[in-house]
Amino acid sequence: MADIGKTRRVAAGVAVVFGLLTVVSGARALFGGADMGAVVPWVLWFNFLAGFAYVLAGLGLWRGLAWAKPLSIGIFAATAAVGLAFAVHTLRGGAYEMRTVGAMALRVAIWGWIAWVAARV
Repeated sequence: MADIGKTRRVAAGVAVVFGLLTVVSGARALFGGADMGAVVPWVLWFNFLAGFAYVLAGLGLWRGLAWAKPLSIGIFAATAAVGLAFAVHTLRGGAYEMRTVGAMALRVAIWGWIAWVAARV
């Protein structure tokens, strides 16, 4: 990577923005009273709460703080584990929304990249 500092800042910015969007959308789904369809409550709660960790990790990455690396790797690992549990839930016939499939895939991909960047700084 030619400029790891710039890449780290981009990853940090992505983490913060993604985290804020996650918190807002999660709060709307959990507390907004809208019918969200066949949501999986434990996935929704995980994603909502993880949004706060996304922001924290992003701020830590931006400042180059040492704890941002294990936090980013932990977010990736936890998100992948929830994604796997969600896959098992759907394969066993549990109700779900297709948008959750896409959202979990996006979360795993984004946090895989952010954790990869964090591991290299």
